[in-house]
Amino acid sequence: MKWVNSKYQGVRFRKHPTRKHGVRFDRYFTIRYQSDGERKEEGLGWESEGITEENAALTLLEYKRNAKLGQGPTRKSEEDQLRKEKKIAEKNLREREEQEWITFSDYFREIYMPQAESEKKTETIRREKSLFKSWIQPTIGNLPLMQVCPFHIEQVKKKMHDKGQSPRSIQYMIAVVRQVFHSARSNNKYEGKAPTSEVKKPKFDNRRMRFLSHDEAQILLSALKKKSVLVHEISLISLTSGLRFNEIVSLVWSDFDLSRGILTIRNTKNGRTRVAYLTSAAREIFSVKVRGRNDELIFQGRDGVKIERISRTFERVVEELGFNKNISDSRQRFVFHSLRHTYASWMVEGGVSLYVLKNLLGHSGISQTERYAHLGDESLQAAVKTFEKSFQAKDQGTFAEKIA
Repeated sequence: MKWVNSKYQGVRFRKHPTRKHGVRFDRYFTIRYQSDGERKEEGLGWESEGITEENAALTLLEYKRNAKLGQGPTRKSEEDQLRKEKKIAEKNLREREEQEWITFSDYFREIYMPQAESEKKTETIRREKSLFKSWIQPTIGNLPLMQVCPFHIEQVKKKMHDKGQSPRSIQYMIAVVRQVFHSARSNNKYEGKAPTSEVKKPKFDNRRMRFLSHDEAQILLSALKKKSVLVHEISLISLTSGLRFNEIVSLVWSDFDLSRGILTIRNTKNGRTRVAYLTSAAREIFSVKVRGRNDELIFQGRDGVKIERISRTFERVVEELGFNKNISDSRQRFVFHSLRHTYASWMVEGGVSLYVLKNLLGHSGISQTERYAHLGDESLQAAVKTFEKSFQAKDQGTFAEKIA
């Protein structure tokens, strides 16, 4: 295609061989200029794209003026780069403004919760939504993330305390707020430390101390068996292997090894796979079942779906047996998780070391297992007996008799 000089110096064009723009063939314009002692030429574009002889000449004139003044673009490539940088700067400004003004509620509902629902358990989601609605949203919900400070979290803490909420619930609330800010930071919606980092968490001891005697356990299992075979089976497995409820209901047939009497526990709380060893009673439960596909759940809810929580049957039987009668301390109340606690307690009483128990329970650290240490420490009882002997009187009986 032949180049044609326009009526403006330094501007030329070539015609498209077939495509027309209006009544004439479309034209492609370029400008020629001197740069660093060399003759250079840059294309500006087609007439159909809005380029004309006049604005091509004006562009060339502007480049020459910019070169003379030492400011602004002196060629199209520089102008394109400046335009690109301007677009990036505008985008960054919009994102910064959005970051500064997005509220806690908006982020919680639109970004944090949809992501959490795809990763967390149903019960955890329900709990977090409840805390947000009842306590977090009324105080900091309408505040931009960047304006939330430790003082606001302390306000939520005080309101919860004044309304009689447990230290555990307050700690859970702080954890939810912290997770929201961590999520916002990872999504470039927040900068800096989460305000919860400067908030003191309430201390409390929520370790469950209640565990069953062997007679109580037998009574419970017998009562459960009369009410529900499924609940009885799940309870027996937890009591005799120390498995958590979710670990049991997540079992599939490929996790069960009949020949060795072991279970492979994959869906653990700390994410580490471990092995559970079955007693003969627990092994019997699996052996009498009709084995399904390798990926099929062993303990199923209706329509073969995973069971989300222990049946109310368990709670009703516990109530009927009076295990929680006149007990207000949550640490002393008997719940399904107490079966796991009972298993651990029996183990220690039977002489099993804390290190072995740690691995059986799947604890990530020994500190979690040490709560059972007192059950196997006979030295404490020996110390009390020594103390008692020191108060014995030769002719007036034992100390115990004197204070009776």
